[in-house]
This record gives sequence, structure tokens and C-alpha cells, in this order.
Amino acid sequence: MTPPMVESPVVESPVLELEDDRAARRGLRLFLKRDDLVHPELPGNKWRKLKHNIAPAREHGTLLTFGGAYSNHIRATAAAGRAFGFATIGIIRGEEHRPLNASLSYAERMGMRLGYLDRASYRRKHEPEVVAALRERWGDFYLLPEGGSNAPALRGCAELGAEVPGFDVVCCPCGTGGTLAGLAAGLGPGQRALGFSVLKGGFLGAEVERLQREAYGGRRGDWGVEHGFHFGGYARRTDELDAFIDDFARRHGIVLERIYVAKMMFGILSLAERGAFAEGTRVLAVITG
Repeated sequence: MTPPMVESPVVESPVLELEDDRAARRGLRLFLKRDDLVHPELPGNKWRKLKHNIAPAREHGTLLTFGGAYSNHIRATAAAGRAFGFATIGIIRGEEHRPLNASLSYAERMGMRLGYLDRASYRRKHEPEVVAALRERWGDFYLLPEGGSNAPALRGCAELGAEVPGFDVVCCPCGTGGTLAGLAAGLGPGQRALGFSVLKGGFLGAEVERLQREAYGGRRGDWGVEHGFHFGGYARRTDELDAFIDDFARRHGIVLERIYVAKMMFGILSLAERGAFAEGTRVLAVITG
């Protein structure tokens, strides 16, 4: 059965204060911005990145993007295409496997056409000859990078920064760096953005700088990247992380998303306990969904 057409997301997500002794005993106030609640199919930074890419996608008629077999970006892009009236193509890393998993099955039901690239070609996906081959196969399209991070996406994430005055440190999880790049640009004087990388390798700082150069011509805002809380890399998990997620749910009644959000929250509370934030700091964690 075809899913119902999704509606436009709400304008602004709520902020709540989190009572947690690990922060309180260091004199910190910890808040959550529930960006995951803006829409069930276009949560958080998925909506913020897609928002300003919708008009050019509709102008072209078709949007093509990339992702892994379990990509939430692929899922959200398919939902956006159905909601806002443009065709979508998802190029998936690796070989096709049938039956499709839940994420790709959902994308296909929302009207997305799926294609596949072997891993070697996928690593070269933005090189001109690979893009040319995709255009030869699929026709004209608006190209959106993996994870949705481009200059229009940064505009949407900068709007997030404008929604959070009064906080000293604003934290977000990082995969491609787009959310941090835009968030930092949108913050006001005296505010700092802190990203928590879910990837190994320590390269995200350079990627954030590249995205800001592309969007703004240079570095914007006060920001940094924490590389010590990836728990082995993308989608990797450990017993320690699982125990933290379970404990957080018992304490606060919130089940943290495992790939991104849980690693950020673990990092924030670990840094708090180490005394990394000055007493009196107001720390905001963006729950990206």
C-alpha cells in the first residue's frame, strides 16, 4: 500500500532542560533541542538540509542523491520528493539485495527509483566521469551530495543556529559535517558550536571548513570537532555505549538514536565530568533524529 503524502514540517522544535546529576555537579545546565520532533518522516537535520534544496529539485523535476543501504538521508529524500512534488533517485553503495530492507523498501514505496554503485565507483561518486555516466543512465537531475550537505543545506542548518540564542555551547552529532558547518555560521557572538564525529579518521574538521568555504567563502563562527566518541566508527557500537543508552532511557524516558545522537550525548556528559566546560555553562544538545 502506498504511504500517505507527508505534510510540511513544523516551523521550530522545542527545547527542554535535562536534569542530570553528571552535569549539575559540575555547575552546568544541560538542555535538549528536540529537532527529532519536527516531523516523523523528515526529522531534524534531514529537514533542515533538504529545505533549501527543494526549490531547485522541483525546477529540475528530479533529484539524485547517494547513501548506504540503511541511510536515513535516502529515506527522508524520498519522503520529501513525494511531499513536494519532484522525482527522486537514490544511488546506493554496494550491490542490490532482495528483498529490500525496511529503509529502501520505504524509499521505493515513496516513489524513489533505486540504483547501485560498487564500492570502488561509489568512492568516486562526485567525479565528473561518474556523474556523467549517471546522467547518461538517468537523464537530467539535480545532484544532492551524500548526506545532503551542500551550500543550500548549510542555509537551513544556519536557521537552527538562529533559533538557539542564550546558550553558550551548542552541540550536534556529525557525519558529513553539514549540520555543524551551518549551525556554527548561524550562532551569535559568544556562542560556540561543538560537533561530535561518529566517524573514525579525524578528517571532519577539514570537511566542515570546505563546506563553509563553499557556502560563505571562508570559515564562519566559533566551532570545533570532538573525535574521541565514535566508538569504533560509523554505526559501530560497544557494550559501554549500549549501557549508556539504557541508563539514559531509565533516567530521562528518552531512547537515544544509536548511530549519531547517543554518541554525542555520551561525549557531552563525559566532557562534563572531566571538567571541560566552565561552571555556569549552558550547554544545548541538538537531537537530530
